[in-house]
Amino acid sequence: MLGLSWASPYLLLLLPLAILPWLSHNTEKKVVWDKLLPVDRFSTLLSITHKGLASCVIMALLMTLAGPFTPEKTVERYRQGAEFIVLLDRSRSMDDIFARRPLNSLPVEKELIRSKRKVSRDYLVEFVKRRPDDRFGYVLFSDKPTEILRLTYNKAAVLATVEAGGLGKGLSKTNIFSALKLAADMYQREDYRGSRNILLISDGGQVFTDEQKRYLARTYPDMKLSLYWIYLRSMRGMTLDSSDNDSLLWLDMPERKIHAFFKTLNVPYQAFEAGSLEEFSAAINEIDEQQYQTLLVEETLPHQYRTDWFLWLALVALFLLTLSYLYTWWGVRLAYQIRHK
Repeated sequence: MLGLSWASPYLLLLLPLAILPWLSHNTEKKVVWDKLLPVDRFSTLLSITHKGLASCVIMALLMTLAGPFTPEKTVERYRQGAEFIVLLDRSRSMDDIFARRPLNSLPVEKELIRSKRKVSRDYLVEFVKRRPDDRFGYVLFSDKPTEILRLTYNKAAVLATVEAGGLGKGLSKTNIFSALKLAADMYQREDYRGSRNILLISDGGQVFTDEQKRYLARTYPDMKLSLYWIYLRSMRGMTLDSSDNDSLLWLDMPERKIHAFFKTLNVPYQAFEAGSLEEFSAAINEIDEQQYQTLLVEETLPHQYRTDWFLWLALVALFLLTLSYLYTWWGVRLAYQIRHK
C-alpha cells in the first residue's frame, strides 16, 4: 500500500477490531402500530457516519502503532551536469612548488608556497562543490594507476577522497596511458547517462607506443569521451604548442608529443597550461562553464517514517466524529426543550 513497509506488521492483525463500532446492542422497541414511527433517514445516515468514523479512528491508530515507513530507494531524475573521472598525477615532480619564482626574485609569503599536488587538491575541492548534480570518479597514478573512487554521486565521499589525495609523497614515474585506460574501463562498467569527461591533471608527458595510440584512438571515440588536460608547467616559458621562439631543448619534450597525439583523437579535447594560480583557476572555471548538459542522475531517497499520515487521518476522523456527536446532542436537547414548553 503506497509503497509502505511496516516496522511492526503483526499489529495489522488487530485491524478487524475496527468492526467494534458496528456491533451495537439492539435498541428496537415494540410499538402497537409501526405507522406511528416516521422514517428518519437522516438519523440512519448519522448513525452510519458515527460508526464509520469510529472505525476509521481505530484503523488509523493501529496503523500508526505498526510503524509505517518508506524504505530507502534510488530514483532517476534529469539534471544539468556531467560525469567526470579525475586523473591526478602522483609522481614525485608533483611535490615540487607550483609556479616557482625565479631565483633572483623577492621572497614571498611562506603560506603562499604550495606544491602542485596541494594546489590541484584545493582547486578540485572547489570544482566538486560547484557541481552538485555531477558524478565523479577519482584515480591517482604514477607508474601504475589506482582507482580510488568509482563513479558516484556521493559528494561527501568525493570531497574526502580529493582531500586525502593531497597527503603523502609521490613516486618517481609517470604512466599516463595506464591512467587513461583505467578511466575508459571505469566508464565501460557504467550505463551511459550523459556527458562523459576525463580530467587529467599532470605536469609530465609520455611517449605512447603505436599499440597504445591505436587503443585510445579506437576506444575514446566509441565511448563518446571528452578529454581535458590541465598541464602544470614545469619549465618556465615552454608551451605545449610549438612556436618560432622555441628552445631546441623543447622540441622533443614528451608533453608536446602527447599533446599533439591528443589533438588527433576524434574526441573533444582541450588543454590548459597552468603556470600560475590565476591560470589554474581560469582552467577550472572554463571547464565548469562548458559542462552543463542534460544528465540522468540517481538520487537516493532516505528511509522515512510515515506515521504522521495516519495520525492526521485519525485526528480528522476524531474531529468529525466529535462534531457529529455534538450535533446529535444539540438535536436531542432542542427536541426536549420544544416538547416541555
